[in-house]
Amino acid sequence: MIHRDWLVLAVFVLVCLGAGAVGSLFTTPALDGWYATLRKPPWNPPNWVFAPVWSALYLMMAVAAWLVWRRAGFGGASAALGLFAAQLIFNVAWSWLFFGLRSPGLAFGGIVVLWVAIVATIVSFARTTAAAAWIMTPYLAWVTFASTLNLAIWRLNG
Repeated sequence: MIHRDWLVLAVFVLVCLGAGAVGSLFTTPALDGWYATLRKPPWNPPNWVFAPVWSALYLMMAVAAWLVWRRAGFGGASAALGLFAAQLIFNVAWSWLFFGLRSPGLAFGGIVVLWVAIVATIVSFARTTAAAAWIMTPYLAWVTFASTLNLAIWRLNG
């Protein structure tokens, strides 16, 4: 049983880091070119901050989903884990909208949808285990900050 728990955790980690890797396929090629030319607010973090923050957040998200799975299993937590999967898809979609399509306006709409999906996931996780919900809150805080940054970039360059 313990071996299975660790295997499932590893799968959640791979899925979350995999989502980040897919998002980076859109992000990385645009950083030195298009993104570098955008006007940004003075509180925009340096580019090097984003990779470690996102890596930590993806690991935390994986642990949160794993805790929900451990408590309720895939069958008992299908709605919560379905919301979790949806927010991961919206997370990747934001990278595609912002960096891939180079559209801060569309990306702002996408990040609002992502934010709502994260809140829904947190609420759903809280019904199973409060720890998982709390572990997701730094992610919500970062996406709230990213939403504000996205809006500022859109306004400065629109």
